[in-house]
Amino acid sequence: MIKGLYEAHLPVTDLERAIEFYRSLGLEKAFVYPDVVFMWIEKRRSWLGLWLVEAISEERNPSFFPGHGRHLAFQIDFEDLLQAMEWLREKGIQPIPFEHFKPTEPVARPHQLNASIYFEDPDGNQLELICNLPTNYLSEPEEVVYFSELKVKE
Repeated sequence: MIKGLYEAHLPVTDLERAIEFYRSLGLEKAFVYPDVVFMWIEKRRSWLGLWLVEAISEERNPSFFPGHGRHLAFQIDFEDLLQAMEWLREKGIQPIPFEHFKPTEPVARPHQLNASIYFEDPDGNQLELICNLPTNYLSEPEEVVYFSELKVKE
């Protein structure tokens, strides 16, 4: 099921400085938000999330960055997405919530064209199975939704 490493995250103290540093290494900006920037390592295959240190505090965002930023995402194929939760459960691993979404099905970020499932390793490191969505999925809305709520272009 796992095809490779999709993303890793690092805490940074200055986003602009970090963007320029990683740009100088050949990475390209993918998405920019107030507290985080995602930079493509290999476009639509792998990226690096750079988070302002303040954004990864338990008080500010407890559901996404437990353990102050210990997070990796493994790439899976889109065709494996709907079976991924059962695949984890067969291994004795329970999916965990993402933000306010219960782990009943994958969550999708239509504007980023990806969908994923979250879980933890035995030490509490947050892990994710993520896939790219086919480009016929609408890039709206901007917010995260359950996979079943996605719309396909006609």
